[in-house]
Amino acid sequence: MAHPLEDLIDARIRAAQAEGAFDDLPGQGKPLAPDADPENALLNRLLRESGAVPEFVSLSRELERLRAELRETGDRTRRADILKEMSMMDARIELARKAHRR
Repeated sequence: MAHPLEDLIDARIRAAQAEGAFDDLPGQGKPLAPDADPENALLNRLLRESGAVPEFVSLSRELERLRAELRETGDRTRRADILKEMSMMDARIELARKAHRR
């Protein structure tokens, strides 16, 4: 279904072209910058602007927090628990990286 204002927009663009409004624009005659994922370009831009990061990045930050906790913990039981968490976190990071590459 076409947008109800599509004809009006097209008419205004044609009029602007006829008046030379698009002459001498920077980059004229050059190809547009490629977009790696045109279907999700808007979503990706919004995520980037809001500070969102890929899952593997946030998991890596959590792993670094666990490493710091491990360095500061003397309790053997807690250290064993942290090491288990770190092992699981490594596996989750690898899976998230693979998913991100797709």
